[in-house]
Amino acid sequence: MANLINLENVSKTWGLKTLLDAVSLGVQTGDRIGIVGVNGGGKTTLLEVLTGIEPPDSGRVSHNSELRMAVVTQRFDLDEELTVGQAVVEPLGLETFEWASNAKVREVLQGTGVVDLGLDTPVGNLSGGERRRVNLAAALVQDLDLVVLDEPTNHLDVEGVQWLADHLLSRKVAVVVVTHDRWFLDTVATLTWEVHDGAVDVYEGGYNDWTFARAERARQADAIEQRRQNLARKELAWLRRGAPARTSKPRYRIEAAEALIADVPAPRDTVELMAFSRQRQGKVVIELEDARIDAPDGRTLVDHLTWRLAPGERIGLVGVNGSGKTTLLRTLAGEHPLAAGRRIEGQTTRIGWLRQELDDLDPSRRLIDAVEDVATYVQVGKKEVSASQLAERLGFSPKRQRTPVGDLSGGERRRLQLTRVLMAEPNVLLLDEPTNDLDIDTLQELEDLLDNWPGTLVVISHDRYLIERIADTTYALFGDGTLTNLPSGIQQYIERRAAEEGASGPLDLGEKREGGVEKRSALSSQEERELRKKMNALERKIAKAEQEAGRLEAEIAEMSGREAPDFAAIGEKTRELGEAKDARDELEMEWLELGERLEE
Repeated sequence: MANLINLENVSKTWGLKTLLDAVSLGVQTGDRIGIVGVNGGGKTTLLEVLTGIEPPDSGRVSHNSELRMAVVTQRFDLDEELTVGQAVVEPLGLETFEWASNAKVREVLQGTGVVDLGLDTPVGNLSGGERRRVNLAAALVQDLDLVVLDEPTNHLDVEGVQWLADHLLSRKVAVVVVTHDRWFLDTVATLTWEVHDGAVDVYEGGYNDWTFARAERARQADAIEQRRQNLARKELAWLRRGAPARTSKPRYRIEAAEALIADVPAPRDTVELMAFSRQRQGKVVIELEDARIDAPDGRTLVDHLTWRLAPGERIGLVGVNGSGKTTLLRTLAGEHPLAAGRRIEGQTTRIGWLRQELDDLDPSRRLIDAVEDVATYVQVGKKEVSASQLAERLGFSPKRQRTPVGDLSGGERRRLQLTRVLMAEPNVLLLDEPTNDLDIDTLQELEDLLDNWPGTLVVISHDRYLIERIADTTYALFGDGTLTNLPSGIQQYIERRAAEEGASGPLDLGEKREGGVEKRSALSSQEERELRKKMNALERKIAKAEQEAGRLEAEIAEMSGREAPDFAAIGEKTRELGEAKDARDELEMEWLELGERLEE
């Protein structure tokens, strides 16, 4: 395993804020690293220092002399005079028309959706999101040792995110990616770097393992009552109670986590929330009867649609870009007219709509004033929350709340827009890509708010994790003129899309691939069963070793607390404790070696 990039005692400040403080890290061949942290905490700065875009204030950054690296940042560095084909293909030495005969180039152009933009389209005519996709395609068509990506999923739909994950797993290329997409992080990353307070903490695994580690850290640091209120524990409870989580932790570690969350309630009481929502909304919420919805360009998106939203229903809406999701949401809100049929809205229905477009607010108003213009207090579940408290939960510190709206970044204005929508206390929430520009901690806060929010919810998002987390039902637009219910959720959507495109089978990211060929175990089924039996036996031995170590620690603590401690006896018990821990470590190592054999 070769070292590709190395950081030694690197520091970097921005204004008065220290973003990196004596950070030492390395990127090896085969690493797939996800970078997480709060917005403004230094993630992009770390990425730019790592790649040489920005120099460090102190310390050393060294690159392998033969390193082949591509970097896709949030900056737009494409020549606007080039066509899409020239920007992507010609740097490879190919003519634009030759891409169709190159399987790798063709796959990237199709997977990123660039081919749909038209290869002859000038880059200057593209939107910001389209340019990001062209940048991504231009990087992925190259033969690389390392690809560095800053929020690559922001302008991809659910299908595109899965394609990108599958593509990265199929290539022998190191990956460093800044992302807030938790499903993508959990699927791709084998290491997670958390940037905070000038430091970078390194964790093995993806989002699930990182959440486990943060919850364990909180368990050790906090008092019992504080632990009950810890958001990381609630998130961990969701991970363990939902679909089987992708985690590299041994089972005995998972059992320790499950003991930690044993008394954590389910994320939301669905029965209670639906009963409360019926009281607030009545029987009729929004209904479409025999409706035909046409897109602004005249295409028919759905026809003969009868859809009755029930009180307290929580719906995720998915589909490829351009399938009409936003138009359908606008129709539910009453802002897009039906071509046929009728729309019925309940008398008590109050709609809160988070659009993709930013609200036009007075730039001189302070952030907190813009929130309090809507309301001073809001009821969230059984609790009353002030405008300032809600703004703080969505990532605005008390100091930041005094900032003029005109000084906010695009992401902060998006969060302000969401705060104002929630402050209006709607009983129907229509959310169009609510996760854009939100960091993972803010996403967890948003999900916690929505867990206790009684009302009907329809959310459009490319964030697979969010939809699986907060929606109880998933619908899809496949472009066939109907709205399709997906009982099995996002995975069913992916499988149907793959089948429609003539794929041999559903895209399954559970198995990692190398060189485009699915990895298969070299073990026979009998050998695999024997290995699993040994691992189960080892887990029992490890549990006993843990108990023995705990017993010895308790005895040492009791003996040390006596008025006249027997230091010889304490020394003997300490020796026994060391032996017990050594035995446990050997068992753990043996368990890990067997686990590696299963994965080969």
